[in-house]
Amino acid sequence: MKCPFCSFPDSKVVDSRPDKGGAAIRRRRECESCGKRFTTYERVEEPLPLVLKKDGRREPFDRMKIVSGIQKACEKRQVSRETIDRLVDRLEGRLQEWGEKEVPSTTIGEWVMTELHEIDEVAYVRFASVYRSFKDVNEFMSELQDLLKK
Repeated sequence: MKCPFCSFPDSKVVDSRPDKGGAAIRRRRECESCGKRFTTYERVEEPLPLVLKKDGRREPFDRMKIVSGIQKACEKRQVSRETIDRLVDRLEGRLQEWGEKEVPSTTIGEWVMTELHEIDEVAYVRFASVYRSFKDVNEFMSELQDLLKK
């Protein structure tokens, strides 16, 4: 496995165990060049529906795109990477159960917001502000007021 720090092509596995949900294998690796440690996850690749974008394009589901968006929303919040991974695991489970060949990106966005609302309200608002593309402060304030009512 290529080291994310120095790009050396070889690393050794120093610890391997199932993740908490049992859906993946978590491996701690050590670079054979720089000695830094990093974590990788191994999971079964199951076919997921294509994502139907707002402009009509279709593209494969990209787990890392979702993880990246959630991480940005959770920046400087008390939300662990493990929590984010479990959220995305649940999302992938819903996609596998979807039963259709395509899923609208808007559906995925709503699922993410529902999950984030349960985990961290600030992260939820951050994600919603990007996902919903509020046109002005009034739309943003309306979303905050709805959140406060719940």
